[in-house]
Amino acid sequence: MSEPINVEFSSLRDHFLVAMPGLVDGIFTGSVTYMCEHDEEGAMGIVINRPTSLVFSDLFEDRLDIIESRQDLTIVAGGPVQVDRGLILHDGEKHWDSTMELPNGLKLTTSNDIIEAIARGEGPENFLVALGYAGWGPGQLEDEIINNAWLNTPADKAIIFQTPFEKRAVAALAQLGIDYNLISSQAGHA
Repeated sequence: MSEPINVEFSSLRDHFLVAMPGLVDGIFTGSVTYMCEHDEEGAMGIVINRPTSLVFSDLFEDRLDIIESRQDLTIVAGGPVQVDRGLILHDGEKHWDSTMELPNGLKLTTSNDIIEAIARGEGPENFLVALGYAGWGPGQLEDEIINNAWLNTPADKAIIFQTPFEKRAVAALAQLGIDYNLISSQAGHA
């Protein structure tokens, strides 16, 4: 009888999760998720490569007078949890009403003050507007990784803010030396 495997917890905070081809679960198919939080209690991230048909000016339909810049900025589907909630993944020194500090100078803000500042052209230089987020309960993400649903790699701000949406998965996996187009949908364990 074999002993149970004791795996030490390792946080994937400030990493990308790249969906493996076998993961065909709606929003996560082909997705790249920036991990904001990951601990024994669960995980939370923002899908960074799922553009929606919504643009920034759609957030201000009743107050178009406030928009001075970024009217056509694409909003991403950040995940299936609280899809009516706007989240801004950004860098910069300014603190907003509701900001979570993340590693490497990144921040996640959920308050209206940053959205209005962006509309006035006074927001952070680099930002991504998302509706919703991805969330996992305790042990759920770890189980998905064991079942070959995700590859992970350290996050890179250039991929989040400067790489076109359709190239983010390729760029994230290139950091591991993996050609995204050559990944098999077949899982295997050695």
